[in-house]
Amino acid sequence: MKKTWLFLIPVSVFLVLVIFLYLGLFSNPRQMDSQADGKPLPAFSLPDLMAPNTTYTPDDLKGEVTILNVWGVWCVTCAVEMPYLTTLRQEQGVRFVGLYFDQDLDPDFGTKTLTRVQQEVTDMLSRYGNPYQYNIFDVYRDTSLDLGVTGAPEHFLIDHRGVVRMHHIGDINQRVWESKIGPRYRALLKEKEEGS
Repeated sequence: MKKTWLFLIPVSVFLVLVIFLYLGLFSNPRQMDSQADGKPLPAFSLPDLMAPNTTYTPDDLKGEVTILNVWGVWCVTCAVEMPYLTTLRQEQGVRFVGLYFDQDLDPDFGTKTLTRVQQEVTDMLSRYGNPYQYNIFDVYRDTSLDLGVTGAPEHFLIDHRGVVRMHHIGDINQRVWESKIGPRYRALLKEKEEGS
């Protein structure tokens, strides 16, 4: 009887491991359940990156359908998507708000002055286009962590009530916009117009 149990334990562990690896093999690494979907934005009070005396809270995102874009100048993919985001703002009136954080303000990476961060952001936006209404400065990344951000770029589609309705990891390009985000964005605009 004991020999049977000793045999079943490693076999059971092996089967669990095989199932786990099999599921991982066929999963989409960009498809993650977001802890923010269907919930109001987490509480925050953060400064405007370019005008630090101005402070934003989740209430400032209410009333309009908004895409909150987590980004930084250190993010190569952010630079790649920026011209397309700018086109969406200019041609379709899509409302983007940036949630900016800088790795170099982290003690593990070194330090920068706010003036230098602002100059780097200004340079990048003038080079690639500026899709943003404004940029919220997530100085210590607390809000990014509360949203479950794993990197950049990440996008949160927020309805006019301030509720996160979609979380997209990765860039927004024409294919992603037309097949995934654009239809949801337009549906939320219609929902807002109908007052529902």
